[in-house]
Amino acid sequence: MKKQKSILDAASQTFLYKYLNNPSPTGFESAGQKIWLNYLRPFVDETFVDTYGTAVGVINPTAPYKVVIEAHADEISWFVHYITKDGFIYLKRNGGSDHQIAPSKRVHIHTERGIVPAVFGWPAIHVRDAAKEETPSLKNIFLDLGCKSDKEVESLGVHVGCVVTYPDELMELNSRYYVGRALDNRIGGFMIAQVARLLKQERRKLPFGLYIVNAVQEEVGLNGATMIARRINPNVAIVTDVCHDTQTPMMSKISSGDIACGKGPVLSYAPAVQNNLLKVIIDTAKKQKLAFQRQASSRVTGTDTDAFAYATDGIASALISLPLRYMHTTVETVNKQDVEDVIQLIKYSLLAIKNNQDFRYIK
Repeated sequence: MKKQKSILDAASQTFLYKYLNNPSPTGFESAGQKIWLNYLRPFVDETFVDTYGTAVGVINPTAPYKVVIEAHADEISWFVHYITKDGFIYLKRNGGSDHQIAPSKRVHIHTERGIVPAVFGWPAIHVRDAAKEETPSLKNIFLDLGCKSDKEVESLGVHVGCVVTYPDELMELNSRYYVGRALDNRIGGFMIAQVARLLKQERRKLPFGLYIVNAVQEEVGLNGATMIARRINPNVAIVTDVCHDTQTPMMSKISSGDIACGKGPVLSYAPAVQNNLLKVIIDTAKKQKLAFQRQASSRVTGTDTDAFAYATDGIASALISLPLRYMHTTVETVNKQDVEDVIQLIKYSLLAIKNNQDFRYIK
């Protein structure tokens, strides 16, 4: 099979690595949002940022009919919770951080003075009792800063409430996958920025206002999307996030569906997904010969789609997901071609939406 020409240029690749490698923990997304906005500005007519840091670029800002494409900018992290007298630190989650992967990981503690390095300590295998093996939990995982006391920890600028992130950076695997932390969902922010770039470079004219939204605080309750949906009050919202690839060991297709990296974007069926908008996206995928997969959600999608759908009087919303392996770990993995196909599917779906299109299910 002839390899497809990539739609990503050199500047896109540079932005991808800069943006993905920058820490953007929930509630502290500002540095990453600045990188994202600086990249986006040449492709939009105006930008703005809301009170909590959700960043937005707008094409055709005076148009009355409004369409949103959205991803979320925050990554899971930890908070310093308790500093012991002998200088060790216990933590609380900031989002859905996985305690089981923590032991032996290196971390960055973010302070007003800068980064303080630390490690998650764990007793050596030689001294653990196999018959009474403890599993990692929030009660026993801890950080070691190399300090002898709580006073020494505090002298480094570390205090309760400091945020803690993993430093793992983006890499490629077998020239086929991107691997790193926080692909959930800053890869989404990258993808919607590429949609804006392609629309500009291809000189595509939209008959409506397009709002490219990089929302904060998804990992702790879809908060950024809820706030910005009310502010923009769009007619349509297309959200992109990640979903679980189920092809690796220990995954269950019975409970999580049959989803594979490399087989294209995933389209969700759920109460929050507006059926007429979903049909436009499916028809677009077929017309453009873009492979796609289907996923059934139950009561909720668990993504910002839910926030947009119900934020106002009802926003026609749909979800285009990127299959991902090892979610909420430091080796989240996505297929490079899937990334490009999600970008193309969002772009062509926008071009298929008509000005003032009425998506009501019953008319």
